[in-house]
Amino acid sequence: MSSEKLAQIKTAGFILKPNDPEIKSLYERIKAQFESKGISVILAERSAQRVGLKGMAFETMCEKSDFLVSLGGDGTLLSLVRRSHGHDKPVVGINAGNLGFLADVTIDDVESFLDQLIRDEYRIDERMMIEGYLQRKNGQKEPFFAFNDVVITRPVVSKIATIYASIDGERFNTYKGDGLIIATPTGSTAYNLAAGGPVMYPLTQALIMTPILAHSLTQRPLVVPADFTIELSSPEERVIAVIDGQDDYEMVPEDVLVIRGAKRGAKLLHRKERNYFSVLREKLSWGAGN
Repeated sequence: MSSEKLAQIKTAGFILKPNDPEIKSLYERIKAQFESKGISVILAERSAQRVGLKGMAFETMCEKSDFLVSLGGDGTLLSLVRRSHGHDKPVVGINAGNLGFLADVTIDDVESFLDQLIRDEYRIDERMMIEGYLQRKNGQKEPFFAFNDVVITRPVVSKIATIYASIDGERFNTYKGDGLIIATPTGSTAYNLAAGGPVMYPLTQALIMTPILAHSLTQRPLVVPADFTIELSSPEERVIAVIDGQDDYEMVPEDVLVIRGAKRGAKLLHRKERNYFSVLREKLSWGAGN
């Protein structure tokens, strides 16, 4: 567990969940709560435009903020973490719906969370991220970061994806099926879980490789250290690499997807009493009926 604390708690930078008719009134209510505690609130330009308010460029907002806030669900927080990665600012998620795996402060909890924040009763967890790049056959590299997962999948339902996998330069497997997930421990409760992969404690430093509906009973999820380099390619005419379910890259033969654990992780700001196993029990209904 990290003992890191914020240098100061004066300015919070917000992004808002898109396409939510209630988000403007929620934002104004929460903004007033922050300001009542002496914390200034600034809003990213794109979010501000959606609700008819004034904002500032995303990069400027990150630079001026002591910490960042996503108001929405886990998807909103996921987008904020990826876009702000280079700024090294802690991120907290205020969930506009049900308790999330990532955005774990509810609307009703904001007041008490802010009181705890001011009293230094919080923690900052560093979650590992994936850094990688798609190397085109002409040598061009297209870099990316992922917080949850990278998925290689078939472009159409009627086709099988064939994926060649190497670790640290050594070919070790050929996956045939619907695709392959490479997940972080944070992403282990996302697509990886649905595909039969293991749940991992989010502060673990490892990568999970989980086949999607493999055409062989011998294919099983594989967990490897985060400092290994994974290289993926396909002989197929076309496969799709999907980054955190948000960005797509089309791959053709001789393109290579290179993945490893990022040198710097994402910082998530949590209530001190927040317990990951309690979240698992609630979200996955573990122990229900007992």
